[in-house]
Amino acid sequence: MHKCLFCRVAAREEPARIVYEDEHCLAFQDIAPKAPVHLLVIPRKHITSLNDNLDEDELLLGHMMTVVRRVARESGVDGAGYRTVINTNADAGQTVSHLHIHVLGGRIMRWPPG
Repeated sequence: MHKCLFCRVAAREEPARIVYEDEHCLAFQDIAPKAPVHLLVIPRKHITSLNDNLDEDELLLGHMMTVVRRVARESGVDGAGYRTVINTNADAGQTVSHLHIHVLGGRIMRWPPG
């Protein structure tokens, strides 16, 4: 089976500007940024979306949130503020079928987001 794009990024089979990685997840710059800081935090394990059965992945999901905090701090957006977004399925804007958290900052975020 052909790996998804983010699985290939995690395996270093596709290029990415990685800003953080550990044995469970990694963070990299979005190739089509919507803010001055636009990072994606992904699990190394393939999880399609929040609609998957995530009972066994609670620790992983919590770890991803600590990585979000870390990369926001290291990117310098934690003080002024940043937005986190998880799109689930196509109608919500999920274009890669691999769970990922967008970390956006460096500009004022409006509400509602769109």
